[in-house]
Amino acid sequence: MICGFDYGTSNCALGTVQDSKVCLVALEGEHAFLPSTLYALNRDLITEAVGRGVTGLEARQNFAQLRQNALTRAKRARYEEDIADEDQTVFFGRAAFEEYFQWPEEGYFVKSPKSFLGGTGLRAEHIHFFEDIVTLMMQNIKKRAEHSLGAEITHTVIGRPVNFQGLDADASNRQALDILTTAGKRAGFKEIEFLYEPIAAGLDFETKMVDNKTVLVVDIGGGTTDCAMVRMGPDYVSKDDRGADFLAHTGERVGGNDLDIQIAGKHLMPLFGMDSLLKTGLPMPTQMYWNAITTNDVSAIATFNSLETKNHIGQMRLDAAEPTLIDRFLRMREEKHNYHIVRSAEEAKIALSETHTHRVDLAYIEAALGADIHRDALSVSIASPLEKMLNLMSLAIEQAGEQPDLIYMTGGSAKSPVIRAAIQQRIGDIPVLDGDHFGSVAAGLTVWSERLFK
Repeated sequence: MICGFDYGTSNCALGTVQDSKVCLVALEGEHAFLPSTLYALNRDLITEAVGRGVTGLEARQNFAQLRQNALTRAKRARYEEDIADEDQTVFFGRAAFEEYFQWPEEGYFVKSPKSFLGGTGLRAEHIHFFEDIVTLMMQNIKKRAEHSLGAEITHTVIGRPVNFQGLDADASNRQALDILTTAGKRAGFKEIEFLYEPIAAGLDFETKMVDNKTVLVVDIGGGTTDCAMVRMGPDYVSKDDRGADFLAHTGERVGGNDLDIQIAGKHLMPLFGMDSLLKTGLPMPTQMYWNAITTNDVSAIATFNSLETKNHIGQMRLDAAEPTLIDRFLRMREEKHNYHIVRSAEEAKIALSETHTHRVDLAYIEAALGADIHRDALSVSIASPLEKMLNLMSLAIEQAGEQPDLIYMTGGSAKSPVIRAAIQQRIGDIPVLDGDHFGSVAAGLTVWSERLFK
């Protein structure tokens, strides 16, 4: 079978054509969207699970040779932690969240690994580990989809952002695409192609258009914002070569995760001492707080988890005017609740799309702990990443050399009325239409896969 595969920063989805209609495949119960999360009882058990999932004796032997050290450590971990061979060691999606929320300090939790792809300054072992995380997630999704469909999936088109990272974009993109290709092959896909995510979202929209228009497609994903100016409509939909119809595309590593991090920093971290004072009257240093919640940056999280940071926080407690706040921060760090805090910020962002005030409940940190966030205050706190998103939209229009007839929005954060209002103010009085905020990219990738492989 042929599929379109949206390996997303926040959610993953996979689509196929059934009875001439694009359908997203159930991946978790009745859910077509599987959160991009993974929880393992031990880090090295991720590599072990990949090896067990690789098909073909030669491929499995080659992988075992490449990962010999990690596989040896996994065997030792099973012995030391008394993990039986039949025990479940890795959890995905909502189950991964549940395990993390219940045992945050016990296992190894990963959210949005796509955000790490293309990172600079990574050692070979880091890249290999990212390969294993992505491979295991792809193996799991492919297996779930094939179970739902009752057939093997052999060919896929995978979505990609315009740029995975901002620095040295060409090298970052090559590294990220190499990881995705390696992971896809190890997951069992025989043929793999890639398509820009905003173009995929536009292809899905185009199948429903009745008039020809120039459309600014804006895909605000979890990790990136990507824009494309495309000529679309009934006269274009059946063309095999669309090169001349894609007028411009822009993209940057700024997305929904960045909004969540800003919300967490500005509204929740003050409960842990951020913005408080030292005994000298000087402000508390803030970098350790930002490191805690910048969950899409490997180096920031590594720094936050380091012994040096633990010692630094301990010194800050001695110097703090309100040491109880620093005690709370230390407890949050020891219990590894930083991902949970960013998740709470994300839930606040979602809730504030429908209401003007939301109460964030942090009882998992401390009884009755929480914060009220108002939509207007949220608007102020996300101003910096939102400005970058708006600049990408303006740049795409500038590169195309013409104004769009309409703006087509997709991606989870695109639902926010704060973002919608900012777009109307920046771009002007141009109609803004909503797509399937989570399924447009997967559907468009599926449309393209059928055209490409048949």
